[in-house]
Amino acid sequence: MGFARACSVALVGVEGVVVEVQADLEPGVAAFALVGLPDKSLVESRDRVRAAVVNSGAEWPQKKLTVGLSPASVPKSGSGFDLAVAIAVLGAAERIDARAIADLVLIGELGLDGRVRPVRGVLPAVLAAAEAGYRQVVVPEQTAGEASLVPGVSVLGVRSLRQLIAVLTGEPVPDEPPQVLDGRPDPILAGLLVPGTGVGTGLASGSGRSGGHRPDLADVAGQTAPRTALEVAAAGGHHLLLQGPPGAGKTMLAERLPGVLPPLTRQESLEVTAVHSVAGMLPPGQPLVDTPPYCAPHHSATMQSLVGGGNGLPRPGAVSLAHRGVLFLDEAPEFSGRALDSLRQPLESGHVVVARSAGVVRLPARFLMILAANPCPCGRHTLHGAGCDCPPSVIRRYQARLSGPLLDRVDLRVQVQPVHRADLLGQGGRGESTAVVAARVRAARERSAARLDGTPWSVNSEVPGHELRTRWAVAPGALAAAERDLERGLLTVRGLDRVLRVAWTVADLAGRDRPQARDVDLALELRTGIARGAVGAAGTVGGRP
Repeated sequence: MGFARACSVALVGVEGVVVEVQADLEPGVAAFALVGLPDKSLVESRDRVRAAVVNSGAEWPQKKLTVGLSPASVPKSGSGFDLAVAIAVLGAAERIDARAIADLVLIGELGLDGRVRPVRGVLPAVLAAAEAGYRQVVVPEQTAGEASLVPGVSVLGVRSLRQLIAVLTGEPVPDEPPQVLDGRPDPILAGLLVPGTGVGTGLASGSGRSGGHRPDLADVAGQTAPRTALEVAAAGGHHLLLQGPPGAGKTMLAERLPGVLPPLTRQESLEVTAVHSVAGMLPPGQPLVDTPPYCAPHHSATMQSLVGGGNGLPRPGAVSLAHRGVLFLDEAPEFSGRALDSLRQPLESGHVVVARSAGVVRLPARFLMILAANPCPCGRHTLHGAGCDCPPSVIRRYQARLSGPLLDRVDLRVQVQPVHRADLLGQGGRGESTAVVAARVRAARERSAARLDGTPWSVNSEVPGHELRTRWAVAPGALAAAERDLERGLLTVRGLDRVLRVAWTVADLAGRDRPQARDVDLALELRTGIARGAVGAAGTVGGRP
């Protein structure tokens, strides 16, 4: 009787569980049983592994073979267990030393010819293995760079099962020449990307990786108040609502927000990369996402596509693909009410918990949300002489599609007016570029990070209102206008807390130690939409030139 074990990783959402792959050989009629709660694609690995082993020059054991995946209570899916199953079987057949593979983590799919094909989710799988104490990992050659992002782990990238057998047995490693494609796409990489991923699904628009023109704030003509709101949103992580007629520049402003945000830290890059790797949206050859993602789903998106879902264990949705970046909902009133209200919980908590019959998955979802909305179905309600034919009841119903509880979580609400001719033709002066605004945002983030050092929060939008009112005091009399609005019913208590958060962000942008009355006035104007003269004609923030 022969027995051997190796290790692999089962992914549940973006979190991994180390799975022990045990192979047992006993005398009897040749058979291959796979147990341990496998899904359909994993059950099919029996045929893939058998063909790959034979075509790699190794002998398939003609005995009763049982492969167990432990712990058996954890659901296991995908083809990433193929490599571990093959090596465990060869260890039980004494083709490989069983002691050499006992603590080896193997991740990869096997082709019938023995080639090792890449799979999605390598980074979170290796992170889980490292947290469990494993230090040696074998992955497909194409994903070795992604696996090497995890510190303290020795990564071996292999091209074929034949190469791995040679490494484990100390034999000369055969040379596996790459397949000649004559300009055709490499079919080996097909398992890394989900078909249909592209612009608006996570990385293309906001990262600037497409090689084309990267959107710049200098391209936006005029729009003093919306540009100010965009800068405040980036500096403090505040959600933003842009309201205005079609063609005023709402989408242009939203597409330029990722460039204003600071680059991702190392930990944030690993979080974002892990989500995109599991979702099959990590471009080959770019193992690390270092810029804030940008996700802009169509208004026909379902609730499951926004928060996560799918058959079996849930997959990351738009809120997770926008983690540490921007989620832009254009034509927000056209989204279904259920889809929009499903965002309320992740907006508060920074994560989403999706429960299905196959299990419960916790997905990260700390994003900056931008809503864009027209004033009415035809979009001409606020334009003088434009001929809006929408009845008042239709306009009210259209605007009511954005529920009060959802809007109460949006700190900044700005009217985007049509651009004047002088601004469009450049007579009003060219606006600041993305680089200039981004430098100011980085300085404000550093100022707030120093103040919040030692706390669980990193930006002003995360700080609870109670802490702001009791731990960090504003200037005397600075909240007088906000308190009057609270008494008049223009602000809720939650709204007052959010005004206070925005005021701290404005003060950070202006380089002040604490908010002054003019900072609170600007925060109130951005919150309520009532003009208070806080936004200067030159586009200043908090009265700072």
